[in-house]
Amino acid sequence: MRLSPILPPLPALRAFEAAARLLSFRQAGEELLITQSAVSHHIRQLEDSLGAPLFLRHARGVTLTEAGAQYLAAVRQAFGLIAEATREVRAHATRQALRVSMVPSFAANWLVPRLDRFAAAHPDIDLILDPTLRKVDVPNGEADIGIRYGAGPEPGDGLAGRLLHMDRLAPVAAPALLRRGPPLRAPGDLLTHPLLFTIRPLEWRVWAAAAGVELQAARTVQLTDYNIVLQAAVEGQGVAMGRALLVQDRVRAGTLVSLFPEVVVETPQVAHWLVWAAARAPTPAMTAFIGWIVAAVADAAPAAPGGMLDVAPAASGGMLDVG
Repeated sequence: MRLSPILPPLPALRAFEAAARLLSFRQAGEELLITQSAVSHHIRQLEDSLGAPLFLRHARGVTLTEAGAQYLAAVRQAFGLIAEATREVRAHATRQALRVSMVPSFAANWLVPRLDRFAAAHPDIDLILDPTLRKVDVPNGEADIGIRYGAGPEPGDGLAGRLLHMDRLAPVAAPALLRRGPPLRAPGDLLTHPLLFTIRPLEWRVWAAAAGVELQAARTVQLTDYNIVLQAAVEGQGVAMGRALLVQDRVRAGTLVSLFPEVVVETPQVAHWLVWAAARAPTPAMTAFIGWIVAAVADAAPAAPGGMLDVAPAASGGMLDVG
């Protein structure tokens, strides 16, 4: 590497800084693991390149000249800037980015309010969230991890995964709708109210089959995603199918009321799943996120009611990524 005609060699600067700080060529050599004569050679080389003496040599040691004191202040500042830049580069190099795709309803109603907890537990991971209704291509790298809603990975789709949470399904409605009527005393009474659907309302079909309700006769309102369904339910515009993990905060706050506790359905066909590319081993960041979210969901999941039904619907499952 060609030396700069302006900047002195780094070994000479290091020798100067140590000798000037310690006021001893011998101690500087011990600190730098070089000989005293090597330190003296570096200092002389530096003084020659600057055209000015930096030290006054005495029988019992050295002292800085005025030029040496000024140069020491500048060299220390420069070394401090280099050290800080080095720390920043190293810190950036050790950080890990993790892209997670999920349905918007899970992001808005569960994950986002807990992001500060993940950041506190894993400050070295930069989490990039991609809430979308589109089923991203996880095997081809569009995301590191997908949080899918529906059934689990199917053979041949290139995905590995694990069950995150089986949703407990029960209809929910706003107190205003219940006051307005007609009354909702039994599952069949749902047919007297508008039912709020997503594009593919598998959860409604699963619950209705368990409750013995014929949805063909229902008045339905189809909405784009589950966030809009919940908002419409809060506004009293109809009855939504409650996914327990996502509606529990609204139920606790009293903006929604859970209906028919005797018919609460739980099934892996309507669940949240963690998926990742089967062909690639999980990175440390992926492993950390999976471990964190599995524990966090387990802590947050509402207790199972006594009347819960575990059913396996005949309808085709598959990853919905809707809601």
